[in-house]
Amino acid sequence: MARQSAPGVPVLVTRPKAEADAFCTALTARFGARVDPIPSPLLAPRDVAPVIPNRRYAAVVFTSAQAVQSSRSFMQDLPKLAWCVGRRTAQAATAAGFRAESADGDAEALISSLEANPPEGSILYLRGVNTYANLLKSLSEICIHADEAIVYTQEAQPLTTRALALLQSPTDVIVPLFSPRTARIFRDALPANLGARLHIVAMSGSVASAVDDLPHAALAIAGHPDAPAMLDAVESLLVGLPPP
Repeated sequence: MARQSAPGVPVLVTRPKAEADAFCTALTARFGARVDPIPSPLLAPRDVAPVIPNRRYAAVVFTSAQAVQSSRSFMQDLPKLAWCVGRRTAQAATAAGFRAESADGDAEALISSLEANPPEGSILYLRGVNTYANLLKSLSEICIHADEAIVYTQEAQPLTTRALALLQSPTDVIVPLFSPRTARIFRDALPANLGARLHIVAMSGSVASAVDDLPHAALAIAGHPDAPAMLDAVESLLVGLPPP
């Protein structure tokens, strides 16, 4: 009888389902049996009917792929030029039929890109309910007029039964966290009898700050606010961990 390989280091993926599935696939593609990806989405998106000002716009701005998805039902009324915070969002916008420009970074990179290439007219920022950057204020400061419309919300979800059992066991667990809100939900959802040794991967300093009061064995901050850099940060922690 063939001996079965032991599972790799557990990686608890808390992104919304579509993003969690994609990141789990990326983890397996890069690390193979060294990791055991465990999805437990802490946010679930729900579309919201937006209130859009009656104005002609030169471009739209997206800071998430979910905003693109939630705008598909009325995209025929939108300008075709879309400024996007990063490559994944730009890919989603291109697939939806927009002419997408990517800032390849975070909100600050997006503002810098718009300042360097200002649109010829007002822009419409399509976003979720919860954001951590005041994009309208930043755009106003560089003399770009923008309106905003909320197109989706992200509803908090509990940890799965499997995730809770994992966190209660005395094992090493890598936890990539992609936003301050997800980090706070994760912190509040932890079981009182936490037994796991947490190795946290934060997408940014603000994400790390949201869980700085949690006991953890290690913390890595991604060098760039995107999924490839998060994989790099996972690897930086993985090399110091023995197989479970």
